[in-house]
Amino acid sequence: MTKAGIFLGIIAIGFGLKKAGFFQRSDFSVLSKIVLNLTLPCAVISNFDGLTVPVSLLSIALIGFACNLVLLGIGLLMARGKPKAEKAFNLINYPGYNIGSFTMPYVQSILGPSAAMTVCLFDAGNAVVCTGGSYTVASTMLGEGKPSVGKFLKKLFSSAPLDTYLVMLALSLLRIELPGPVMDFAQMVGGANAFLAVLMIGIGFDIRFDRSRAGRLVKHLALRFSVTAVLAAAMYFLLPFSEEVRSLLVVVAFSPISSAAPAYTDKIGGDVELASTANSISILIGLALMTVMMIVLDM
Repeated sequence: MTKAGIFLGIIAIGFGLKKAGFFQRSDFSVLSKIVLNLTLPCAVISNFDGLTVPVSLLSIALIGFACNLVLLGIGLLMARGKPKAEKAFNLINYPGYNIGSFTMPYVQSILGPSAAMTVCLFDAGNAVVCTGGSYTVASTMLGEGKPSVGKFLKKLFSSAPLDTYLVMLALSLLRIELPGPVMDFAQMVGGANAFLAVLMIGIGFDIRFDRSRAGRLVKHLALRFSVTAVLAAAMYFLLPFSEEVRSLLVVVAFSPISSAAPAYTDKIGGDVELASTANSISILIGLALMTVMMIVLDM
């Protein structure tokens, strides 16, 4: 509860400083680039320090990908018979978990580096969808270019966190350790990830309540978290992993919507206001549910 309160406090500081004029909305983009391209990759590197990834756990990446496919399917189902624009919106805003800049620093701050491996593996599968996969499908649906495996792979592997995950997984499986100075650098820079990532969320926090969108907003968030609750239960009761790993997957399942969703929504000309509001509210809901799950599962 204390850690959750600290995270809320940092979010409030970021939001308050933005309202006071200390930060501008454009600063979110700057911090986002720093977090996604520098502090998060370094945090991933430092989290893998000394860890050996069992081959049996590699399937967690596939589970992360599968959870996104389920949410993609739900998004399309909810937009059945609706205009292509709404289908494209759902493709981007239903799947995708905000793990790198929210869940990982939160879980790591409470459970330590040992928990990061499971989170990173899940995010490796999640990243396939939220760092370009869902946007590529949505933009193609709207007629913005033809499907191309080359374009898809280029967008996918332009994600620094995903590239770092893959490299560190390969090194871990091969039992190759990085030089000491590299790890020292990664630990120093990666140590700033939690604070910068959560401060960034506060700066980007944006709720613009519009009564005309209220019904759609409530329906969107209620369905998103209802589906993730079912997925969390399935992972806890059906997967053949240790209780510790299954409990971590339950917590990860309640992660907020991917922070990239509003940006991709803007790229397809979608309802950015609705996407931003849903994203911001999902952070508060996700933080509450993740904390409750940690208490219930006695982590």
